[in-house]
Amino acid sequence: MPDEIDDRTRDVLKAVVQEFISTGEPVGSQQLTRRGDFEVSPATMRNVLAELEELGYLEKPHTSAGRVPTDQGYRFFVDTLLQLSDPSPKERKAIEEGLANTTVEERLQEAGRVLHQISHHASVVLIPRPSAATLTRIEFVRMKGDKVLAILVSSGGQVQNKLLTLDFPVTPDELVTSANYLNEILKQGLAIEDVRGRILQELEAQRMQYDAVTARALRLGAAATDVSSNERLVVEGTGTFLEQPEFAEDVKRMKALFRALDEKHKLLQLLDRVQRAREMQIFIGAESEFSSQGDVSVIVSPYGPSETVVGTVGVIGPTRMNYQRVIPLVHFTAQVLSRALDEK
Repeated sequence: MPDEIDDRTRDVLKAVVQEFISTGEPVGSQQLTRRGDFEVSPATMRNVLAELEELGYLEKPHTSAGRVPTDQGYRFFVDTLLQLSDPSPKERKAIEEGLANTTVEERLQEAGRVLHQISHHASVVLIPRPSAATLTRIEFVRMKGDKVLAILVSSGGQVQNKLLTLDFPVTPDELVTSANYLNEILKQGLAIEDVRGRILQELEAQRMQYDAVTARALRLGAAATDVSSNERLVVEGTGTFLEQPEFAEDVKRMKALFRALDEKHKLLQLLDRVQRAREMQIFIGAESEFSSQGDVSVIVSPYGPSETVVGTVGVIGPTRMNYQRVIPLVHFTAQVLSRALDEK
């Protein structure tokens, strides 16, 4: 527990975590005393390291005399010892320029690519579920034969096109009337799935009260709002794990990680937790069910226009990642993405 650690012991833990993040090699007492940060003997340093190991913050790999942080050690470091700063001007510029002058869909895709390139870790973006987006306008365009194109515009400027095959006749004028009728419903600021529920409810409860034109409008609206509710997950840069010795040299661990990445439902569950929490979350090692093998951390932040959360963006990397640098990068990317959605 934090109260069990005095200032010197905290400083030693911080030094071990920073050294291990930097080198990837177990950290020994002589290595720490050579840093010049501590005016203690190697023997005293060994005692402090032994205390941290006993408390569960460090562990000693069986092949080395040095020690490495545990998940608990990283958690204490992130929660208590870490001093965060804003991304550098160069990093901020790269993120802002990468998400500029593109459509909403392109910005969402580009966010993952830019974050991967800057952080040098795998990135993940949870693109909003189409059915959860707030629908602001609907239009219908007459196509050939029995086809009608429904154009759904949601908050944030996202546009979805859905080709409908109708089993009832409809004229171009009726399509305009239907769109106007449905757009009155949309003034209530409902999500697509709620709009569909409202339409189906009215069709069922008051079917006999509607004239033919209104009935067709409701049927058109029901067909247009029947969209997929599956989240779309974009993962970039998983190959970066091959550059980390703890994975590249351990085939079993690498296979377990890529198997977890393939089982996207686990990652979706994790990202959904962040979306519900509405704030940045940091999952270290075995804290998340995403990687049963541990040694993987996930840093995720929600994003969305105004006060609305519509998705998440983040980084997946080894527990031995530079949290001081990566956490602000994720946070800033989410901010830029949210501002971009607000502008639409």
